[in-house]
Amino acid sequence: MNAAGIHVFGVRHLSPAGAKHLVDFLDEIDPTAVLIEGPSDASGEIRHLVHATTKPPVAILAFTEEVPVQTVLWPFAVYSPEYQAMKWAQKHGAYAAFIDLPSSSAVCLQELRRSPVGSSGGEESEDEKPESVSGAAEPSDDSLPAGKSVYERIAELAGEYDYDMYWERSYEHNLNAGSYRQSITAFSGHMRELSEERERLEDTVEYAYNAVRESYMRRQIVEAIAAGHEPERIVVVCGAYHAPALSDLSNPMSDEELTQLPSRATKLTLMPYSYYKLSSISGYGAGNAAPHYFEMMWERMLKGALTELPHQYLSLVAGSMRKKGTHRSTAEVIEAVRLAESLAALHGGGIPTLRDLRDAAQTLLGRGELAVVAEELARTDIGTAIGELAEGVSQTPIQDDLNRQLKRLKLEKYKSVVANDVILDLRENRRVASKESAYLDLNRSFLFHRLKLLGIDFVSARPSGQEQAAWAEHWVVKWTPEVEIQVVESTLLGETVEVAAAYMLQQKLADCSSIAEASSLIRIAYECGMIHQMEAGRQTLQKLAVDSRDVVQIAAASRSLSVMIRYGGVRRMDTEPLVPLLQQLFMRACLFLLDGSQCSDEVSGSMITAMNELNSVAMEHAEQVDEELWLQELRHLSERDDLNARLSGYACAVLMERNAISAQQCAEEVSRRLSPGIPADLGAGWFEGLSMRNRYALLSRLSLWEQLNEYILSLDDEEFARALVFLRRAFGSFSPKEKTMIAELLGELWGVNAEQAAEILTGDLKEEEAKMLDELNDFDFEDF
Repeated sequence: MNAAGIHVFGVRHLSPAGAKHLVDFLDEIDPTAVLIEGPSDASGEIRHLVHATTKPPVAILAFTEEVPVQTVLWPFAVYSPEYQAMKWAQKHGAYAAFIDLPSSSAVCLQELRRSPVGSSGGEESEDEKPESVSGAAEPSDDSLPAGKSVYERIAELAGEYDYDMYWERSYEHNLNAGSYRQSITAFSGHMRELSEERERLEDTVEYAYNAVRESYMRRQIVEAIAAGHEPERIVVVCGAYHAPALSDLSNPMSDEELTQLPSRATKLTLMPYSYYKLSSISGYGAGNAAPHYFEMMWERMLKGALTELPHQYLSLVAGSMRKKGTHRSTAEVIEAVRLAESLAALHGGGIPTLRDLRDAAQTLLGRGELAVVAEELARTDIGTAIGELAEGVSQTPIQDDLNRQLKRLKLEKYKSVVANDVILDLRENRRVASKESAYLDLNRSFLFHRLKLLGIDFVSARPSGQEQAAWAEHWVVKWTPEVEIQVVESTLLGETVEVAAAYMLQQKLADCSSIAEASSLIRIAYECGMIHQMEAGRQTLQKLAVDSRDVVQIAAASRSLSVMIRYGGVRRMDTEPLVPLLQQLFMRACLFLLDGSQCSDEVSGSMITAMNELNSVAMEHAEQVDEELWLQELRHLSERDDLNARLSGYACAVLMERNAISAQQCAEEVSRRLSPGIPADLGAGWFEGLSMRNRYALLSRLSLWEQLNEYILSLDDEEFARALVFLRRAFGSFSPKEKTMIAELLGELWGVNAEQAAEILTGDLKEEEAKMLDELNDFDFEDF
């Protein structure tokens, strides 16, 4: 108790013992006001935090109302002393309030701490430095050995492996009434004495940050007294580092100083949190290494059975191992408990620490191998728990909307930190009565695609295994605290998922500068079920297509439109307005096919893909696009000698497949292309293109292979070597059965056995042959 009469209880933010002793202290004092370190503008959220359906871990999230969005988090576990203080106040009808800086100022000061001129503060909680007690920055001491922190030195002097082990044995296992509060207050006071002066001189931002916060908290305490609470009936719960500063109320923040606080407009919400995110393993500086372990410790403390914790912990590890197929007997678990208790006794403790338990588990359950028990230890230490809030509790509109959607679409069970597969069939389910149920998976798909567009990582797409089925989708869903933050940040785009996604898509369309991008955005709008944005995308693509001559991009866009038009019924979308655009794109691609075919060997691969796409569009939409124009341009390409020979051969193959040229015309073209004197780059390159389609028709024409044989025999040694490069690449894509048939044909013509012919034609390209292909990219066909 200080001169003012108030009671200041210093704690570590995630301390089961701190929570237990605090609850006992509150029972003893029976205060009328419980003032808690936390954002003062979030006091109204306390009633939601202690709601009957709230299940920690949960967090208060503050976010700025304007971009760039800045966020600050204040997380709580069930064993957080602050959370238990709120619960006590609710149960006993006491006034409870947060007294730290409002979030509007906290977000500004946090940004300053993270800046290069500030100290290295954390990124989530406004009080998350590496610490022994809450808010305590590491003190400096010139007498320490080089390279050792004061915490490492404390652990060393105590004979402990590390500081966490020292803290747990000295404070978490301290069950003596009153002893915890006295010892942690004395400890934090000494640590502050060691660090404060040097921090004032060398880390002015951090020093000022703590001074401003403490001045503000003193003001809040004074205001509580002025409101009528007797000082002796006020309990202040704060990080132990701040306890000495709050015991003296003589210098509270003035009205003038209050007006000078930096501020950015912020909003507050509550969000479920996870034990992984709460753990120091995730990088959270004010966390601990084992949230689930300390929850078990809290539960045992409430039952007065802390000595049972080693049995529970090691039994859980063994049980987890059994589920994975590694059996450990009850006797081995008992021996592990005994070993842990012996390790504790060696350090003068009555109860094993987490380190003692892990060592015992490795020795007896892992048979000396950490790898055997590592996964089970991590699961038992950290846990997979994620908190829960009552529906609609302190949510932003977009959070409320998403929760409604998850409930409507029967996806609530997937709001878990464990990844789950969701397989969707977008077709109408005729076996159910209601329209909502009939299109359940389709509406799920719309939601998933909208979340994906917004960058909300709750969902990620996977190959469906039904590549040709437009109705099948495979998603992996997993909920994390980061997802909750992403949802909250999306509130700046719109109050519902659909509105936010529409706004995001509209912005992307406004910035769109290429046919490929516009086509992709139309597809996204189609997948999201947003017909108005699909129309806006159509208009954008139409404008971009007017001046484009990029056949590859135009063909890809045409193919994408074709798929949407053909399967629009699956998503119940009217894709008829896309037909005129498809016609326009298809015509442009045809008209610029010859220009695009004046390209290098390297680019020819993309052009072949484009020709495939255009040919598919021509066949699937024969009544809607100018198919005759397509075949006409293919004929021109197949006849031209001054364009890429591979593409000319490929055009000829497409025409053969479509029966657009006769067998006699094909034979004449083969004879012309494979005439003696034609360079290997052109002759063999043309044959490579020809062989990429309609292969069984080619294999059945012996005259073709005879002409190829005669052409090869006419080449000199250097030209022959170059021809082999093209032939090997061509045959490399053939199936084993096709290769065998070719080898038999050519082996007979060449007078060698089939195995020798196959080795010559289908071997991997040698380094010098690959280099030869690269040189073809500089070949000028017009010179020929």
